[in-house]
Amino acid sequence: MANAYTPGLKVTNRMPHKIVRMLPIKGDVMVKVGDKVNADAIVAATYMPGDVYPLNMANMLAVPPKDVGSLMLHKEGGKVVEGEPIAETAGIFGKFKKKYNSPYAGTIETISEVTGQVILRGPDIPVEVKAYVTGTVTEVNPEIGCTIETDVAFIQGIFGIGGETCGPVKFAVQNYDETLTATNITADMKGCIVIGGARLTDEGIEAARKAGVAALIGGGMDDQDLKEFLGYDLGVAITGSEKKGITVIVTEGFGDIAMAARTFDLLKQFEGHEASVNGATQIRAGVMRPEIIIPLEAGDCEEEGDDVGGQLKIGLPLRIIRDPYFGIIGTVSGLPAEPHVLGSGSKARVLEVKLNSGESVIVPRANVELIEA
Repeated sequence: MANAYTPGLKVTNRMPHKIVRMLPIKGDVMVKVGDKVNADAIVAATYMPGDVYPLNMANMLAVPPKDVGSLMLHKEGGKVVEGEPIAETAGIFGKFKKKYNSPYAGTIETISEVTGQVILRGPDIPVEVKAYVTGTVTEVNPEIGCTIETDVAFIQGIFGIGGETCGPVKFAVQNYDETLTATNITADMKGCIVIGGARLTDEGIEAARKAGVAALIGGGMDDQDLKEFLGYDLGVAITGSEKKGITVIVTEGFGDIAMAARTFDLLKQFEGHEASVNGATQIRAGVMRPEIIIPLEAGDCEEEGDDVGGQLKIGLPLRIIRDPYFGIIGTVSGLPAEPHVLGSGSKARVLEVKLNSGESVIVPRANVELIEA
């Protein structure tokens, strides 16, 4: 029989990991091949052009556009500070002059005597790229970035918000099926990657944000709690750019869903270790999942056996991602070769799943995803 495959999220206690760190435009790369870097080390830096502020100076001064150039107190390339006069009319007999004070700091980029418009460019914006993970620089692309490699424990989540952050792993709950509320958050969690169990409540997330928690990880989240925390409906989008002061990742899905015991136990194994977390998620073309990366030292963990990614085999752990068993964890217990007639009357390839409760159910193969090693 031909092999069967299905998508899956990777959860593994050790694997080699390579990450490319790049600047948005050319700049300075501050490391060389062979350097050991920490997650918070700056590996590259540059300056982005500042914001552009168009100023309709002809209207501001009530003069023809062709007169604007002669009334400017600074020429093109001149630097100004906020509140400084940058243009002034001659007035009448030296009186009744009209001044225009710059509402921004920056550099005068262009003065047009055709439109009467002045373009003010704000100060350059410094951009720094951090290593994100602790590891060794294995490749450098001059003026662009570098590649960092290391062995890691690696966990992919279902959904996240917030960008890259790092900190020590700390547990807020004792069990994988425990709901995280505000009472689970303590002051000593500041700067930590805090692990919950099942649902992350809105008050729990807000308490973590106020306590300075770097990232919060849990099994599930109610979509209404997400809306209340963000202040708006997220819709279909690429996440990761939210400016909420905390990164949040759910490993299983939306709803009151417990974290997979295997994921919880793996994280528990690395309590106190430094972890790197990114909540960026994209669920359409070019799928991107949130991730938890824990760099390892030699001997921390033995690497798990290699499996062909996504291949269905008896005994592999999986998650059902459609009703009526949405979010339930189980293992592959059977792979019938022939298509099965579903309740709707249609035919589909199915598999048998043994749930953690001991019950066995038949579900379409399209309705599951592997929890990959």
